[in-house]
Amino acid sequence: MSLDDRAAALDATDPLAGFRDRFRLPENVIYLDGNSLGVQPRHVAERVRRTVEHEWAEGLIGSWNAADWIELPRTVGDRIAALVGAAPGSVTVGDSTSVNLFKCLAAAIMQRPGRRVIVTEETNFPTDGYMMQGLAALRPDLEIRAAAPGSDPAALVDADTAVVALTHVDYRTAALHDMDAVTAAAHAAGAMMVWDLSHSTGALPVDLAGCDADFAVGCTYKYLNGGPGAPAFAYVAPRLGAVRQPLSGWMGHRDPFAFAGAYEPAEGAAGFLCGSPQILSLAAVDAALALWDHVDMAAVRAKSVSLTGLFMEAVEAECGGHGLTIVSPRDDARRGSHVSIAFDGGYAMIQALIGRGVVGDFRAPDLMRFGFAPLYVSHLETLTAVRTLRDLLETGTWRAAGIPSGPVT
Repeated sequence: MSLDDRAAALDATDPLAGFRDRFRLPENVIYLDGNSLGVQPRHVAERVRRTVEHEWAEGLIGSWNAADWIELPRTVGDRIAALVGAAPGSVTVGDSTSVNLFKCLAAAIMQRPGRRVIVTEETNFPTDGYMMQGLAALRPDLEIRAAAPGSDPAALVDADTAVVALTHVDYRTAALHDMDAVTAAAHAAGAMMVWDLSHSTGALPVDLAGCDADFAVGCTYKYLNGGPGAPAFAYVAPRLGAVRQPLSGWMGHRDPFAFAGAYEPAEGAAGFLCGSPQILSLAAVDAALALWDHVDMAAVRAKSVSLTGLFMEAVEAECGGHGLTIVSPRDDARRGSHVSIAFDGGYAMIQALIGRGVVGDFRAPDLMRFGFAPLYVSHLETLTAVRTLRDLLETGTWRAAGIPSGPVT
């Protein structure tokens, strides 16, 4: 069966095909950048409009109660909890991924007094490393051990390790950690485990409770389609109880409206709230997540594997001899929902592809990334993207797109 026939057959039997119409996709655009910013679900604009024009403009301060604004960090958190294998009440939404990671790292370290090592990896997302460095600046006794590319971070864990902090899906290559095995290795050494799920949530099944993770964080603007800069989430294992974290803002207090002089943390994830909730952003995230109430995550994962596998197969079949190197894992079980290709002219090629309606992104020094959001990307679109890439390679017209002169997205 040809690639075209196989793609058509896969799309014809796709159980997720009906979700595409629920998104606002520009005409003549193949969007393969949902791993950076998701597409807007159609119903989100109306929810935000209602929040602005009725709840805020008319309800004013009464909407904290009447529209249940005060509970949004928890109600949105419960929607996310259902996608990451977490119990209701164990996820809250607010602040950014970086800030939530700082909270979780600090809390994990405080749970392990006398231990002074954070284990991570050199290829972790840079902001995660920056947060660790920031903690180390406040605690000069801390040591950050980073596993070299291709090596096992668990090999660096010992009796001095307070916390292991990793990103589940590598943002460059899409390499996928074995969450169960790594968490078990951390716990066997007496260390805490913190996961960054930014490239996992909404792309593949996650089972935080099943693997006994201690903490997790993640963004909502990639596969969850919560909007640019949407607030992030934090997970705290319920068994940890009232865990202290350093950003002790009033919303994380056990009784925030008592206005007590001394801070007392709320139980679990509720204690990881900080300042007043970002209501307009939370309304958009809440609306976007409503769509996931009807999504089968097993079907999402199956389609993700199918799309990324077809893309890699087609690239090798139709774009050979042009200096492309696929760096994402070929093993389906070890790959997230994007594919990265190393190419010396990667930036110019991505700009040329965008000019032809195929939107991917670039990461220095030479990686072209193509993200496959199963709710709105089809197999036939995947083949069209590859053929657009092939045409640009064969004609050489991609070179006219130039080199970066400013921020690279």
